[in-house]
Amino acid sequence: MTDTVDHIDESMLDHVVIRFAGDSGDGMQLTGDRFTSASALAGNDLATLPEFPAEIRAPQGTLAGVSAFQVHISDHDIHTPGDAPDVLVAMNPAALKSEIGRLRSGGTVILNDDAFDERNLEKAGFEADPRDDNSLDDYIVHRVNMTTLTLDATEPLGVKKRDAERSKNFFALGLVSWMYSRPLDPTLEWIQTKFAKLEAVVAANTAAFKAGHAFGETAEMFGSPYKVAAAPQAQGEYTNITGNVATAWGMVAAGQLAKLPVFLGSYPITPASDILHELSNHKNFGVRTFQAEDEIAGVGAALGAAFGGNLAFTTTSGPGVALKGETIGLAVSIELPMVIIDVQRGGPSTGLPTKTEASDLMMAMYGRHGEAPMPVIAASTPSDCFFMAIEASRIALKYRTPVILLTDGYLANGAEPWRLPDVDLLPDISVGFATETNGTDKDGNPIYLPYLRDEETLARPWAIPGTAGLEHRVGGLEKENVTGNVNYDPTNHGLMTDLRQAKIEGIANDIPLLDVDGPGDADLLLVGWGSTKGSITSAAERLRSSGVATDTVHIQHLHPFPSNLGEILKGRKHVFVPELNKGQLIKLLRAEFLVDAKPINKVVGLPFTAAELVSAIEEGMNQ
Repeated sequence: MTDTVDHIDESMLDHVVIRFAGDSGDGMQLTGDRFTSASALAGNDLATLPEFPAEIRAPQGTLAGVSAFQVHISDHDIHTPGDAPDVLVAMNPAALKSEIGRLRSGGTVILNDDAFDERNLEKAGFEADPRDDNSLDDYIVHRVNMTTLTLDATEPLGVKKRDAERSKNFFALGLVSWMYSRPLDPTLEWIQTKFAKLEAVVAANTAAFKAGHAFGETAEMFGSPYKVAAAPQAQGEYTNITGNVATAWGMVAAGQLAKLPVFLGSYPITPASDILHELSNHKNFGVRTFQAEDEIAGVGAALGAAFGGNLAFTTTSGPGVALKGETIGLAVSIELPMVIIDVQRGGPSTGLPTKTEASDLMMAMYGRHGEAPMPVIAASTPSDCFFMAIEASRIALKYRTPVILLTDGYLANGAEPWRLPDVDLLPDISVGFATETNGTDKDGNPIYLPYLRDEETLARPWAIPGTAGLEHRVGGLEKENVTGNVNYDPTNHGLMTDLRQAKIEGIANDIPLLDVDGPGDADLLLVGWGSTKGSITSAAERLRSSGVATDTVHIQHLHPFPSNLGEILKGRKHVFVPELNKGQLIKLLRAEFLVDAKPINKVVGLPFTAAELVSAIEEGMNQ
């Protein structure tokens, strides 16, 4: 263990992975977010992995209370938040113990030395002080009295000691910002704006941030800073965006493209709540948000809004999808457009509210009473959530059906740079409402037939309640074909079941064919869905660089599948399906295409690393 550095010498890095960790009250999410924003403004490509406890406030100083934020910045295109951090900033012993196993050998540890007292060491479960027992010999360790230095910097401001201590995360941010040549002005401006009504907080955070930066510059232990150059980017206007914000913006855009008011009926649930929060800021776009008393009320309100002619959404996570199941089935029966956004998390039951998993695919496919087929699609990156929200809306509106859009906790909270799209290139997804009668009764009088289907899409007409002459019934009892009257006849039920199924299957003709990334005829094919795209892409790049020809294909339309999927799977020697579950897509692929695919599964609340996938693939190919 040493406090000297021989690896910082004004050197340029092509990438670096930094992990901030501390108590849940230490502001690690904010610290990581600000470092990410500064890096985005510096032009780096980046990917993030926020992790925090499920408890609102776990016992301070314990392993259960550790909050962490990992950010990967680079001068080239990257796809993941990094396999192993190069730098760990540990604000207390619990953070060190919880996170040190992730750090690469030879990596840098920056400790808040003030927190390593006997009481905190005991709460973290250390039997001996790790600073003195040689357990950190494989790392470069810097011991910095962050709390003391923060108090010293804020003392002239007259800030109370307790309030001053809360600014130590800005000291850490200032120090790491110096180490990696991050611009200062964006963070200083953000402090001024964020805490504008709290002058003492602005002063304390500013002082701590500048003190951390000055400490890095003057302390002999750090030498000179690293630099990570900007990544090549296509021309355009960029923003740093998380998956939940991208989803909300996609919902707003879909409303504009459909020329319909947007309605969200939602009940707060981690990790989907931020969609509701963000969408509530955009009422100027004709958006209405309703925070319901429970999940069932949220989806019921959304279905009512769809009946009334709105572009209707409901947002939730896995437990909420289970509660919404009956109403979703009602939407299938009465054939109204509605989008159900499931931000997946670890389960079962309450499970892991703040950890990622992708184990709701089978529930999305089959989690309803009776034969109730629905389109299911999935986003693959944080920014892709924007486009998939529009795609889900397009399908729902065109085919008069509820649609499930799957994201997950990793996408929801992760961030990446995103080039704002040209709005003129976004699709027109507008639909027309029925305004005139479309049939006659037995006496020749004009009537409205609510289930007289479009010949191409099999979608029924959509009439706004109250339209003169278009009065009609909706409900959960089986409908008679064309008329919409209640009909229990076995033959009619079979016909309606077949029509609903055919309508969904026909969507396969209206979605893009899959693109294969790679040579196209490699013996090895990696098949992914959801947030595994980044790690699969990185793993494939490593395999190709080692001489293994590798194709990848990423499925975003999961029901129905793209029409060329079967041809892509055919004739491969090795097909691997990495999933953040115990093997759900692979069951569908085996059943549909009789392919001898091999699963790679992970259910620990974390995304795959590229190294994990490469190791599993190489082992599987040798079996």
